Amino acid sequence: MSSRKRTPSKESTEASTDTSTAVAEPAVVADAPVAANDNAQAVGDNKPSFAERVGQRKFVSAPDPFGIAGDYLAGVRLFESKQDRQMAIKFDKKPPQAVIDKMHEARWIWKPEDGIWAYPVRGDSAMSTRIDAERLYQEVRQMVRKEMGIESGPEIPF
Repeated sequence: MSSRKRTPSKESTEASTDTSTAVAEPAVVADAPVAANDNAQAVGDNKPSFAERVGQRKFVSAPDPFGIAGDYLAGVRLFESKQDRQMAIKFDKKPPQAVIDKMHEARWIWKPEDGIWAYPVRGDSAMSTRIDAERLYQEVRQMVRKEMGIESGPEIPF
């Protein structure tokens, strides 16, 4: 059996017919997007081009309800819902009767289906409603902390 290794003294016995350099062409996939020019629009494409989209902003909506403040040790949290147009105070467990009376006195409504105390936010008095809700939240938070025997500490924002 002879060796296939070429040596300079021996000529190759195989005939070489093609001496040109071949360039591999990328395979074309039927459903693949054309990447020749990413900025060019494809035929029938209704999306705006990059140049048309420059300067346009995409607004990201905030979570709803939005958490304003929370005291996780006391289990009391304050929310605002723009969609429902209301402020809400949520307790992790049933608050003491003094807190319930305070919520009724401030005209907050218990919503058992959501497990929250709610107060409507109206356009003409929205800012004062938010301020009053924050004051009530601080007051009932302190009442719950006192009832639980938790030392008064700083409130932890969301």
